[in-house]
Amino acid sequence: MRRPRRRPVGPIYIFGLVWLAYSLFFPLLRLSAFLLAAGLSLAAAVGLGTYLARKGKQRGGEGTAQAAPAAGAAAQAASTAAQEEPKPRYAPEVEAILADGSLAMREMGRLYGSIENPEIRGKINELMSVSDKIVRDAIDDPSDVPQIRKFLDFYLPTTIKLLNAYDRMDAQGVEGENISGSKKSIEEMLDTTIDAYKKQLDALFANQAMDIDTDIRVMNGMLAQEGLGGKSYLDFQEFMKEYNKEKGSTQNG
Repeated sequence: MRRPRRRPVGPIYIFGLVWLAYSLFFPLLRLSAFLLAAGLSLAAAVGLGTYLARKGKQRGGEGTAQAAPAAGAAAQAASTAAQEEPKPRYAPEVEAILADGSLAMREMGRLYGSIENPEIRGKINELMSVSDKIVRDAIDDPSDVPQIRKFLDFYLPTTIKLLNAYDRMDAQGVEGENISGSKKSIEEMLDTTIDAYKKQLDALFANQAMDIDTDIRVMNGMLAQEGLGGKSYLDFQEFMKEYNKEKGSTQNG
């Protein structure tokens, strides 16, 4: 809500002062003296009012001039902050893989520091190393994202859940039948999990291995065609027929 503007009272005071001063020195006995006093008082009041109004505008202009650079600086700072905001470097699905993988790595790192058993800590360290390679494969080959997503949504969380259970039981300091049996099962399961993680990582390179094998076979065929070594020209032609046939059936499927 806007506040009402206060009118300056200076002109009223000056009007009264001029009137009083005139009446002290010149008695108001005639109409002409009375009118002259009124005219002088009014002129003084109008002059003071004009002066005050001009000063007020100057102050307002100075405030606006000071506010404008401040607003411009704020806008520039906001623009700079927006420009400096880090933009995603990869596709959204890859960024999601990296974010979830980072959370999982932090939790496994916490478990590594919490569990005192050196053998289990060694297994956690190996699991973290293989898991990180699986997650980062999404950067090199985004086509592997569905396989990596399955790994992050089930295999890795289940492993972390088992490690948390081991950590809680290990913290009890009691080796009862249930605690000892459960810890032993988890320890054995970790060995199986490490092998499974390594197979998962190897499976992610299946497409790349196929591409490499294809490139090698094409190269050998071209070398043979040019008489530079490699397989025979006939073998190269047969290979290309098979390759195009397989490629066509894949596209139709």
